[in-house]
Order: sequence, then structure tokens, then C-alpha cells
Amino acid sequence: MFELQGATTVAGRVLLSAIFLMSAVGNKIPNFNAVAGVMESVGIPAPHLLLAGAIVFLVVGSVSLIVGYKARFGAVLLATFLALASFYFHAFWNFEGQAQQEQMIHFLKNLSMMGAMLFIFANGAGTMSIDAWLSSRAPAQAKERALKAAAIPA
Repeated sequence: MFELQGATTVAGRVLLSAIFLMSAVGNKIPNFNAVAGVMESVGIPAPHLLLAGAIVFLVVGSVSLIVGYKARFGAVLLATFLALASFYFHAFWNFEGQAQQEQMIHFLKNLSMMGAMLFIFANGAGTMSIDAWLSSRAPAQAKERALKAAAIPA
């Protein structure tokens, strides 16, 4: 049976995650040295190492949300990435005029995505997720283990 809430939650997770996955696969990985150079120019230490870590956060976090497996953990990874990227790359308080407005817009967009990550962290991935499937199996598995334990003579 089709479940509208579950299906829209899956669509939401996919749409929310697309920007992170594409950022890693479409920009950061193929332009690794150039992106590390930009990171170095804004004062990020060990840019190659931290860029590799950022790519892991982006890929693992977005795939986690898309499939709904350990989605809360994936949301924390992406929220951490967003917080750091916002502070280092969209520090609107260091700009003036039009540049300040542009950076503030990027900063606020990141804040809104952090809000979405907090929502996933608080509520989970929804009914159409691996997390939900695994949690629905847990009571049946516990009952099966209890029956097996009861059948073993003491």
C-alpha cells in the first residue's frame, strides 16, 4: 500500500541530500587541489586533510539520509559540515555592501539546512527507511531470542 507521508519523507531526504552529495562528487573530489587551495586561503589548517574529512562527511552523511540508515548520525555529520562551512566561507560580518548581502544569504541558507538536519536528528528518517525497518524487526527478534532461551533446559 502506498503511504504518502513515507514517500514524501523519502523525497525530502533525497532532495535535501542532493546538494551535499553533488558538492562532494561533482566539485570537491574532481577539483581536490583547487578546493584545498581555497580552504588554505581562508586560513583553514591542513586543508588537504580537512578536505578529505569534509568529503567523507558529505558522502557518508548524504547517503545515510538518502537510504535512511543511521540517518540521525548522517544529519549530525552534515550539520557539522554546514556549521564549519558557514563560519569559514560565509562570514558575512567580514564584508561590506553587496558582498556582505551575498554572504549573508549563503549563511542563512546554510542555517536553514542545519534546521532540517536538526529536524531529522530529532525525528529520524521516517517510516520508509532502513532505520524504521530495522526497528520494526527488533521486537520480533527479541521475542524469537526469548523463545529460544526458554526452550533451552537449565
